[in-house]
Amino acid sequence: MKSLLSLLQFTTILPLGKSQDLEPFARQSYLYPVAGYVIGALVALPVFFIGDHTIAAAVAIALIMLISGAHHFDGLLDFGDGLMAHGDREKRIRALSDRYIGAGGVAAGIVITLLLFAGLQASTTLVFAIIIGEVCAKFSMTILTVYGTPFRQGIHSYLHQFSQPHFPLIAALLCAPILFIPIAPFKLIGAVIVAVLCPTIMLLISKRLFSGVNGDVVGATNEITRACAILALAIL
Repeated sequence: MKSLLSLLQFTTILPLGKSQDLEPFARQSYLYPVAGYVIGALVALPVFFIGDHTIAAAVAIALIMLISGAHHFDGLLDFGDGLMAHGDREKRIRALSDRYIGAGGVAAGIVITLLLFAGLQASTTLVFAIIIGEVCAKFSMTILTVYGTPFRQGIHSYLHQFSQPHFPLIAALLCAPILFIPIAPFKLIGAVIVAVLCPTIMLLISKRLFSGVNGDVVGATNEITRACAILALAIL
C-alpha cells in the first residue's frame, strides 16, 4: 500500500493523506501502469457524460493536466527546449535543465497537445481511448526508468538505482487488462506497439543529444506516448 500511495503522490495531485517517502515506489517502479488506470478512470468517468465529442476531448485533456498537476507536461516543455537548442551537448543539457521555457518547449507542448486532442476527438470510443492511452504512457515511463542511464543526479537517477531489468515485464503484465477492452484488436496492437516504440526512440534520442536520461525526458515520454497511442487507436 505504501508503494501505491507513493506512486500516486508522485504522479498525481490527489489528496492522499500524509506524504509518503519515494523509496517504496522506487523499489517497485513497475507499478507505473496502476497510476495509468487510476488517472484514466478519473478522467473517463466525467467525460462519459459529455455528449459533444469535441468538448469531451478538450475536457479530457484539461482533467489529465489537472489530476497530474502538469508534472510530466513540464518535462515535455523542457525536453522541447533541449531538443531544439543549437550547439553542443552541454548547451542542450543546459536548455533542458534550466527553469525557463523557450520556443522549443512551447512548440513541443503545442504539437503534442494538438495531436492528443485530434486523437481523442477522432476516437470512436473516447472513454476507452483515455484509459488505454494513460496506461500505455505509464508503461513507457517504466522502460525509461529501467533502461535510461542518468546523466545527472535527480529523481530519475534515484528511481533508476532501484530498478531491475525485469520491471518492464511485470509492468507489461499489469497492462494486460487493456487487452480485454472491447475494441478492435488491431487498434490495441497499434497502441501496444506505440507503447514500446516511443520510449525506445526517446532512449536513442536522449543518448545522442544528452548522453542519457533525466526526469524531464521521462515525463516527456509519458506525454508523447499517450498522444501517439491515442492517435493509433483513432487511425487504425
